[in-house]
Amino acid sequence: MAPAPCKVRHAHRDDVSTILDLIRELADYEHELDAVEATEATLLSTIAFAPKDVESTSTSPITEPTSPSRPARCLLLFNEEGKPAGMALYFYNYSTWRAKAGIYLEDLFVRPTERKKGYGKKLLVELAKEVVATNGGRLEWSVLKWNEPSIKFYESIGAKPMNEWVGMRVDREGLTKLAGLLD
Repeated sequence: MAPAPCKVRHAHRDDVSTILDLIRELADYEHELDAVEATEATLLSTIAFAPKDVESTSTSPITEPTSPSRPARCLLLFNEEGKPAGMALYFYNYSTWRAKAGIYLEDLFVRPTERKKGYGKKLLVELAKEVVATNGGRLEWSVLKWNEPSIKFYESIGAKPMNEWVGMRVDREGLTKLAGLLD
């Protein structure tokens, strides 16, 4: 299915309130709205934004430089009426075995009213184009085990579950404790 008419571009600084709204909608969908700590200020300081007067595409991303303090980029998708319909927030990763960079998709979200129009596929295609254009090694992401509709969608576009891997995380107090473990 070809996506409904839409436009995808890298986010500009003045899109930050839209990005935060989409993050909150995603968190609400995942039953984690209370966990959102992001603010417009923290997003402005951690996302590499595209200049407003430059057309930044997935095959030629022109944004502020990414860095350890500003690691992420955000693609926004606008529907045929020009209204924000979805986003793909991502950052670069690295495959040691392939010795190639890749993209890790942190969050993909399409508003419920905009689903079944091919917009999620359009965002993933744009990310895949960037990986291919940079001779990257892979595009990867995680999905909640209970999110069966998303899992089926991802499998339908050729994604394979990484069942032999277990996601691991250290955060909050655990991160502070680990950082001081050998002190």
